[in-house]
Amino acid sequence: MAERVQQPPAKRLCCRPGYNPACRQGQRAGGALCGGQGTAQGGSGKTQSPESLLDIAARKVAEKWPFQRVEERFERIPEPVQRRIVYWSFPRSEREICMYSSFNTGGEESGAAGENSDETRLPFRRGIALLESGCVDNVLQVGFHLSGTVTEPATASEPETVCSVAISFDRCKITSVTCGCGNKDIFYCAHVVALSLYRIRQPDRVKLHLPISETLFQMSRDQLQKFVQYLITVHHTQVLPTAQKLADEILSQNSEINQVHGAPDPTAGASVDDENCWHLDEEQVQEQVKLFLSQGGYHGSGKQLNLLFAKVREMLKMRDSNGARMLTLITEQFMADPRLSLWRQQGTIMTDKYRQLWDELGALWMCIVLNPHSKPEQKACWLRQLKKWNSVDVCPWEDGNHGNELPNLTNSLPQGPHANQDLANRPHRTVFTRAIEACDLHWQDSHLQHIISSDLYTNYCYHDDTESSLFDSRGWPMWHEHVPTACARVDALRSHGYPREALRLAIAIVNTLRRQQQRQLELFRQHKKELLHKGVTSITNTEGWVGHPLDPIGTLFSTLTETETVWAADDGSSGFLDLSDSGGPAKCSDPQPCQPARLLEDGESYLALAVEMALLGLGQQRSMPDGLYAQEKLCRNEEQLISRLQEVELNDSLIKIFRKQAVFLLEGGPYSGLGETVYRESVPMHTFAKYLFTSLLPHDAELAYKIGLRAMRLPVLESTAPTGDLSRPHNMVSVVPNRYPRWFTLSHIESQQCELASTMLTAAKGDGRRLETVLESIQKNIHSSSHIFKLAQDAFKIATLMDSLPDITLLKVSLELGLQVMRMTLSTLNWRRREMVRWLVTCATEVGVYALDSIMQGWFTLFTPTEATSIVATTVMSSSTIVRLHLECHQQDNLASSARTLALQCAMKDPQNCALSALTLCEKDHIAFETAYQIVLDAAATGMSYTQLFTIARYMEHRGYPLRAYKLATLAMTHLNLSYNQDTHPAINDVLWACVLSHSLGKNELASIIPLVVKSVKCATVLSDILRRCTLTTPGVVTLHSRRNSGKLMSLDKAPLRQLLDATIGAYINTTHSRLTHISPRHYSEFIEFLSKARETFLMAHDGHIQFTQFIDNLKQIYKGKKKLMMLVRERFG
Repeated sequence: MAERVQQPPAKRLCCRPGYNPACRQGQRAGGALCGGQGTAQGGSGKTQSPESLLDIAARKVAEKWPFQRVEERFERIPEPVQRRIVYWSFPRSEREICMYSSFNTGGEESGAAGENSDETRLPFRRGIALLESGCVDNVLQVGFHLSGTVTEPATASEPETVCSVAISFDRCKITSVTCGCGNKDIFYCAHVVALSLYRIRQPDRVKLHLPISETLFQMSRDQLQKFVQYLITVHHTQVLPTAQKLADEILSQNSEINQVHGAPDPTAGASVDDENCWHLDEEQVQEQVKLFLSQGGYHGSGKQLNLLFAKVREMLKMRDSNGARMLTLITEQFMADPRLSLWRQQGTIMTDKYRQLWDELGALWMCIVLNPHSKPEQKACWLRQLKKWNSVDVCPWEDGNHGNELPNLTNSLPQGPHANQDLANRPHRTVFTRAIEACDLHWQDSHLQHIISSDLYTNYCYHDDTESSLFDSRGWPMWHEHVPTACARVDALRSHGYPREALRLAIAIVNTLRRQQQRQLELFRQHKKELLHKGVTSITNTEGWVGHPLDPIGTLFSTLTETETVWAADDGSSGFLDLSDSGGPAKCSDPQPCQPARLLEDGESYLALAVEMALLGLGQQRSMPDGLYAQEKLCRNEEQLISRLQEVELNDSLIKIFRKQAVFLLEGGPYSGLGETVYRESVPMHTFAKYLFTSLLPHDAELAYKIGLRAMRLPVLESTAPTGDLSRPHNMVSVVPNRYPRWFTLSHIESQQCELASTMLTAAKGDGRRLETVLESIQKNIHSSSHIFKLAQDAFKIATLMDSLPDITLLKVSLELGLQVMRMTLSTLNWRRREMVRWLVTCATEVGVYALDSIMQGWFTLFTPTEATSIVATTVMSSSTIVRLHLECHQQDNLASSARTLALQCAMKDPQNCALSALTLCEKDHIAFETAYQIVLDAAATGMSYTQLFTIARYMEHRGYPLRAYKLATLAMTHLNLSYNQDTHPAINDVLWACVLSHSLGKNELASIIPLVVKSVKCATVLSDILRRCTLTTPGVVTLHSRRNSGKLMSLDKAPLRQLLDATIGAYINTTHSRLTHISPRHYSEFIEFLSKARETFLMAHDGHIQFTQFIDNLKQIYKGKKKLMMLVRERFG
């Protein structure tokens, strides 16, 4: 509360025309205690004597009449009467003080224990503490003005302070407050709370005076002069300038002050024109909301804004007019949020939490305009304001960033010619659209008034069985209206403090929905064969109740579940809703004993009705809404409702309701989300069905599985739509491999589908028939490989729990799901594919040897050749698998034979990637090994790279097949091509190895490979390296038959080394010219070193010196322009 030290200006001018001061001469001018003679506020006196007629009348007048009207109505008011009116005009309940001094609703109860450190800091709790510790003093009530001082005790960091507090009040409401503490907040400070509670709890200790104007009327001229002079003397530094100014104006005949009859009195109470409402600092409300919004969701700003919304609801429940006033201030700041324009310009969406705040804003306005006791002028003012906000470009849309085509809120209840037809053509519905439409709703319908006014409103003789009949077959009333709108009325009644009336209307809506459900079931049964034969699917309600902006099902559930609290808390102190000004017969002013049982059948409870309505709403077939936010809201609302249902402890009566609703869901056709045929874009039932399944399973397993299996479908992901789908043809697009673009929450939906399947698999453990049924449903309805893989893993874990023997049936289900995953992902990229293959082999191992044999025989439908050889066959042949399976010798032989067959098949299909694995797997079988080797030879000429061939060649040498290794190396050389500058190529080591291998085998092998090397390798340094290696040792030092040769070194002047030497010299010459073409000075020294290596190779020839000299001379002549380089060449080589 922004509390200012300055006293508020007087609200009205006080005077007494024709007043005769002589009539009061000599009367006592002093004050009296508030309590008067033998009375105490609120009946707090110890005696039980009846209240006087004066007190009763004064209390009623103090509640309803401004004091000016009392003065105008009666020419002379006796002083005792004035005192009692002034006495009773102060608020009598601490509830309002608490509401205006803390965020917590019911602050006294919630903080009574004082254990919560946050609550002890609330102004209301601190005010109580100050009061109870005796910190309130100098309390004085002058007319409608209360003042006093509150001492704030000293703390470790602050000295003791004394705060002067002043409170003005009128008709049992505090209308203004000031405090010297300087604290600025939306709510009253602790010092205001302390003084207020002092007056409420200890009225007999407060000295009461009549308004100061009454006291002045009693004074003579001399007394008045003395009074003014003393007042100026005591406060001369503060009031002297003002006093002189006023004196000058009064003495001036033409001054403005002399043109006005009477003089202001801040203690005289309210004038007739003053609005009677509690003090609310509008500036602080705006500043706080602006601050919270500017924080952008940080520092708990969202929580603070939600607390403000809760405060608005608390005010509405107390029927406090400041509720609408405060919401208006909040809305203005929301509309002024600069982020709205920024988001609109950037095309980005607002955050989810911020969007939920806007939803709550719209819902609160809906409650306000549906206030059953609002005046027409109030509603007209709200409508103007809402339309103004609604017309702003940045006003958020109701469903996020998408418009919709939902029906008008009042489409089922035409109410007069003033309907807002201009909104029908509006392209987008904003968060305020429903509140604007609700302004056309009224409460004058006589049937509606009878419903909410009495528990006894029935008609047992009513036999109209039409769709719009007013009573059901039991004679109980029904209310036909657009369901969300009807439930909005219930929410409005609850919000404005009419819980009984809200309950009566809620039960009428329940009766209506029950009858509607029964008629729908009968209608579908009549036309079932025809509809199913045609395969027609249509949506019966495009506007679903779950996820709806008005949350109709949530409202009914809350109203019905909170009923017991309502009856317990209701002490009969408040009368029923009075709609007498609406012209209807429903007039109730005195409280009557409630008979809640009249609203229920025998053995029925409000909780049962709440559960039934939640199940009915969750099971409704409805179309998936447009837009990301609307779809996320639907999911969130569904989960919240199910969470509330899970808090209910199920008993026999509730299980009966579950059974009844489950049967309707299965047989309800197009009206049910679990009907036999559903519209392709219907909201899936997976989350709801999972809850139903787990709830029904212990009581009716057959029905539970029917529900679960029916809910598994996901029609939107089917490749084609059912024929004859008549609804919304513009949205009928085939899915083909792309996902449906309008379903933004599809991944969440698929995960819920997976959760439902997992729940059923877990429950079906040990029941082969049910497991087979669930497996078929999964294979038919789940389209995501990752989710099927998760189900397979879940089933495997459940089947192999440590504390029990493996469940072989569930293991087979797990394997079947794994096989399906393999087939689904065989031709698509999946980063988890390798993990999936390894897991499948593990699963097959647990199932048994026949499973492993089966997947190896059918490998081509499950795995790529690489996966089959490198993972599947290798794992199967591993010693750990043999040990795990406890196989006998013949079983091991059969398994190994299958693995070798698989390896050979894979090698033939993909020799590049599988040949080496095939050779490895076939090592122990000579025939298989030879077959694999032949496959490699056949593929070497065409499809295999030199890298693959070199790898296999090295493997062959390692296994003791040097000639085969040599053969493969020569084949690899034919595919290789090393240019002059590739002196770091990874294949160089393979080339060197191949030459060493050939050299070790003998002169013939070396002679055969050197031409291939010369043809494939153009890099001079590599060739020179090979040349040196060949000249260091004698070829064939160890021959194939381990016989040592003569040991004579090969001559460089004869083949094959002569050919290699010439090729090396030629490579150096070509490389030199290539490098000189683009050489830079920084590479000169490197180039000189290169020429040095070249000279070493030249000198290996018998005329090498002459060749090198000629080569250098040619360089000098050709590149004589590179003077510096040639100078370096001369210095090194002459």
